[in-house]
Amino acid sequence: MSAGPTDRTLLVVRAGALTTVQDLGRPGHAHLGVPRSGALDGPALRAANRLVGNPAGAAGLETTVNGCALRPSYAVTVAVTGAPSPVRIDGRPAAWGASVRVPGGALLEVGTAAPGLRCYLAVAGGVAVPPVLGSRSTDLLSGLGPAPLADGDVLPVGPVPGTGADTGTGTAAGARGADVLPLPGPGPELVLPVARGPRDDWFTADAFRTLFGGGYIVSPASNRIGLRTRGPALRRARGGELPSEGMVLGAVQVPPDGRPVVFLADHPTTGGYPVIGVVPEGSLPAAAQSPPGTPVRFVPVSTR
Repeated sequence: MSAGPTDRTLLVVRAGALTTVQDLGRPGHAHLGVPRSGALDGPALRAANRLVGNPAGAAGLETTVNGCALRPSYAVTVAVTGAPSPVRIDGRPAAWGASVRVPGGALLEVGTAAPGLRCYLAVAGGVAVPPVLGSRSTDLLSGLGPAPLADGDVLPVGPVPGTGADTGTGTAAGARGADVLPLPGPGPELVLPVARGPRDDWFTADAFRTLFGGGYIVSPASNRIGLRTRGPALRRARGGELPSEGMVLGAVQVPPDGRPVVFLADHPTTGGYPVIGVVPEGSLPAAAQSPPGTPVRFVPVSTR
């Protein structure tokens, strides 16, 4: 991906395992088959943007597991949030969870996340790749937005908030950055509240005792589309399959192997496997930060 005509750029020196451009997504297009996408840990991206004075929805970078390395063409303010990780500038330690000034030409490195999986790097002005359907987010399912970063990519950066220019995010510029924000880390257990339905009648009463009885862990097959689990299978009360129907963020779908899958930001907008329940959106950032092997405890909640 190239920067276009600007002298405010970030050179990708090391792309890492999976680093993507993410903002708060493109909601409102599910009827067209377009997923919402966006940062899996939205609060972490908002915090990073606040630290550098960006609007909450400015585009930043979401890294996976082993971070990334960038070289700005100019002196820039950045912040790294999400999973705790070492931050270095030309080999010297720098602050995580705080605004940091990086000289032009210096090497900014975000190291391996621990504990957790995903870090969020915001740059003052935001990553200014062209928006698609109102968002700059990379969607791994539909292919919309920029491709995942590769070594040698050059990313354009927008005008610094407070300079009287619009960042292109739909929010007025001019916010001042915070110095430090309290940022909770991921816990040793992932607790996910589940509201039953809409297809809870497809499962036996024993299936709900199994679901809420524990014994699940996060599967290594998890990704931006969904958090997959390993553990006991859920028994159905009915056979066959449903016609495809709409799927929502946080839906707990049960494929034929009986192991629940929690849909995340890049989830498909339709599906034919029954949905036993839905995890509220506010509980999903923790799911995004839970590495394989993390114990998962589903907890029933009422919608009344």
